[in-house]
Amino acid sequence: MSALLVVHDVDDVDHWLKSPKRQELMGPRGFTVRTFVDPTDSSRTGLIIEGATLQDFEELLKSDATAEAMKHDGVRPDTMRVLEER
Repeated sequence: MSALLVVHDVDDVDHWLKSPKRQELMGPRGFTVRTFVDPTDSSRTGLIIEGATLQDFEELLKSDATAEAMKHDGVRPDTMRVLEER
């Protein structure tokens, strides 16, 4: 199974953690998501997304639904970094 590690900053970690948007976007695509928070930086968060290839994720990022979800969740897109499992 493929997996991605996605790291980005958010405006409000508590809001980001509680948001249903990740599951709404990724669940129907068969992706599972685990969330992480940097204990030394109150805005840095991460995800492990299993079942998604880099191409799958890049396609998902192009959608209007993803842009709306990121805005709702306070994700700072310019901080996003994606690592692909090898």
